[in-house]
Amino acid sequence: MKTYDLSEAKVYVGTYGKYNNGSLSGAWLELSDYADKEEFYEACRELHKDEEDAEYMFQDWENIPDELISESWLSENFFDLRDAVEDLSDTEQEAFFVWCNYEGCDLGKEDSYDLVNRFKDLYVGEYNDEEDFAYRIVEECYDLTDFAKTYFDYEKFVRDLFMCDYYFENGFVFKR
Repeated sequence: MKTYDLSEAKVYVGTYGKYNNGSLSGAWLELSDYADKEEFYEACRELHKDEEDAEYMFQDWENIPDELISESWLSENFFDLRDAVEDLSDTEQEAFFVWCNYEGCDLGKEDSYDLVNRFKDLYVGEYNDEEDFAYRIVEECYDLTDFAKTYFDYEKFVRDLFMCDYYFENGFVFKR
């Protein structure tokens, strides 16, 4: 699963006119420099002011999910999503994209703030494996003596936890 650091997103902006004339002339624009899509397109116009009625060509990009950009289009949702995830830690942002992929979220159409709020409700944390999570649950929720813990069947407990209540994906645990 690919993850993204939206605060580091950038796009190489050229034009179809220059490209068709054999030129890759353009520049990398860092999307963190722009509050919204309008400001970004204003920078594109300024960059290619030597061309009348320029058709912008996004020849390359980094840290942008493919459903939010194409060669000739940038989704309005990019800026909303970037702002919605900015308060998440790096680990939480990675978990967010793992969760979105697992859940089949449509980043281009769904409300970004709703997605982040749903993620926050369902995200449990980062763990080495399912058993690591089960050990934490036992420690926090059950008052077992050390002697009793030696007889506790963690394997079956893991099976029961992840059968209905939780799922484990790429090192992260989520509620179902």
